[in-house]
Amino acid sequence: MLSAFVNSLKITELRQRILFTFGLIFICRLISTVPLPGVNAVLIRNTFEQASSAQSGLLGMFNLFSGGALLQCAIGSLGIMPYISASIIIQLMTSVIPHLEKLAREGDVGRQKITQYTRYLTVMLCGIQGFAMATTLQSGSYFGLPPEVVRIPGLGFVFLTVISIIAATLLLMWIGEQITERGIGNGISLIITVNIISRLPMAVKALVDKLRPIDGHAEITYFHLAFLIILIFFVIIGVIAVTQAQQRIPVQYAKRVVGRKMYGGQHTYMPLRVNYSGVMPIIFASAILAIPPKILAYIPYQWAQQAASTFPTSGWYLFFFGLMILFFSYFWVATQFNPIQIADDLKKHGGYIPGIRPGRTTADFLDRTMTRITLAGAVFLTIIAVMPNIMTRQFNVPWLVASFFGGTSLLIIVGVMLDTMRQVESHLLMRHYDGFLKKGKLRNRR
Repeated sequence: MLSAFVNSLKITELRQRILFTFGLIFICRLISTVPLPGVNAVLIRNTFEQASSAQSGLLGMFNLFSGGALLQCAIGSLGIMPYISASIIIQLMTSVIPHLEKLAREGDVGRQKITQYTRYLTVMLCGIQGFAMATTLQSGSYFGLPPEVVRIPGLGFVFLTVISIIAATLLLMWIGEQITERGIGNGISLIITVNIISRLPMAVKALVDKLRPIDGHAEITYFHLAFLIILIFFVIIGVIAVTQAQQRIPVQYAKRVVGRKMYGGQHTYMPLRVNYSGVMPIIFASAILAIPPKILAYIPYQWAQQAASTFPTSGWYLFFFGLMILFFSYFWVATQFNPIQIADDLKKHGGYIPGIRPGRTTADFLDRTMTRITLAGAVFLTIIAVMPNIMTRQFNVPWLVASFFGGTSLLIIVGVMLDTMRQVESHLLMRHYDGFLKKGKLRNRR
């Protein structure tokens, strides 16, 4: 594997792509550290050094995706998430709105139009979220920051904040597209991954602080540290195995003669991924479960206030969290996986599954198979998603450390790294170099 990294720098084109990617990633990290104009960066830093807030839950997840820019009130506070949200919304609407579904089937022209709609929606979401962020900063309710954090409050500050956030998000979106086109890996995914990994030094520092004895007693011993290292090793192996896992459906194409040439007669397979929905069920479940505490907080009764504060740390939260992950796993597969269309395409091109009649029977077979393997993927997602919460509440592990043992962070890091290594390996194999693995190959997650 080490020789593969060395060989990747010997190939001129691949070396240029890697260096180009690192250069743009450096710019992304600068965007996440430049504070918004008109805010007191020193006061923000001192406040969060004394008391950390929003480290878990939905806001903590967005702060992790932005590389800590959300808590620092940086111009890149929203990161690339508005573009991700817009892409998810458009993708879900494609299966509902006939016009978008028609565009999706028109090839490159239709996809370019959908991309244009996604960018327009990104600007709209940035404006709404930027306005909400500016108003909460002025009111002093932004993660417990005092109102003095804004030097000159007013309409000018709100306007300047919205424009800065929109410009930073669009710049990150453009950088992601440039990395995809001229760099290595998927640009948008790489930006999110780098932002998550940027929090790793802080997580190590938090773990070291737990190892230091206070009054002769440390919260975490070296035995616990060794256990955590072994645990994350096996968790990463499990995530890689399930991310790469797929059910291969054999497909046979009938022979047909066109002129003097014979086509078809090939035997191939259709890969159905076990974790088809990726991290989307966890994101949806986290977003929905963040709503009830907000609603209960506005009810002027003691029981409501108590429920709002205890629900995110209760066992009921984990119970509903797991159920919603199971639900959204099947929901995402139902909206994105179309067995009828796949069966029609197979029939149109002369393909069939051995032992299964073409047409409706094939669609039912694919739907039944996907339903079964989705259950395994949903159970896996549930275990990975609740692991950081259990480690924080039961074993007193800092949330910043526990977030790397599961949840969206680990899934995104492993998935993006596998895709990036696969692209590098393809460049190496094209030029007759050995890849990262001596036996087998890295599979595409898509």
